[in-house]
Amino acid sequence: MNIQKWFKQGALAAVSALALISSVAAHAEDKFIVVQSTTSTQNSGLYEYLLPLFKKDTGIDVHVVAVGTGQAIKNAEKCDGDVLLVHAKAAELKFLETGYGVKRTDLMYNDFIIVGPKSDPAGINGMTDAAKALQTIASKKAIFASRGDDSGTNKKEMALWKIAGIDVKAESGKWYRETGSGMGATLNTGIGMNAYVLTDRATWINFKNKGSYEVVVQGDKDLFNQYGVTLINKDKCPMVKADLGQTFIDWLLSPKGQKIIDGYKINGQQLFFANAPKQ
Repeated sequence: MNIQKWFKQGALAAVSALALISSVAAHAEDKFIVVQSTTSTQNSGLYEYLLPLFKKDTGIDVHVVAVGTGQAIKNAEKCDGDVLLVHAKAAELKFLETGYGVKRTDLMYNDFIIVGPKSDPAGINGMTDAAKALQTIASKKAIFASRGDDSGTNKKEMALWKIAGIDVKAESGKWYRETGSGMGATLNTGIGMNAYVLTDRATWINFKNKGSYEVVVQGDKDLFNQYGVTLINKDKCPMVKADLGQTFIDWLLSPKGQKIIDGYKINGQQLFFANAPKQ
């Protein structure tokens, strides 16, 4: 009888231990969030630098889905993710209006630039008016490689073509080429076809395959590039990890997080400039 009791107690203890291990494992697996973000922030190397520091402070893993801003917003509207971090303010505000976002906050900025070959077939090197540079590219039918993917960069590019008064859709497949891909891939494609490319500066600084390419147009106020961060609304998407997502946002917006963003540099060049409202 004592032996049976001993075995029974041992079995119960084993079951309890397994339940505890299972609970701890499940909790550990749950301590991560999904951030819908952009290829530009990914290609810049920012997340490789920043996310390990966030995990060290909080124990929370961050899984980044890096796509164009338009696709990132669509993914968030399908409740795929916890946080949205993109760079197309008008589209972000519309996301809020639909009720899928809780609050959007400015996080950081840099700028867009136009890069091209040193041979500069359109003769735009040194220009500071982006729209005029695009008019010149169009008039000379110099090849231009566009992301064509409804990303934040593509939205900015289309706005600039509109200012320039150029209907690029009518030129699609001629001198105007759409890659339908991310920033790094579009740069690679553009360089391969000797094309001009609009890119965010951070991706360009971190880009390894520059070849003979250089920055040819910069400094226009219309090339300003603002990033924002938004918590996906748990009321619309019940599976959102609102507490963990808000922890990530609060960390990014905190003085420490802002300092870390400012501290990301490559060869002494700062890639992003933190500009969240003072906490």
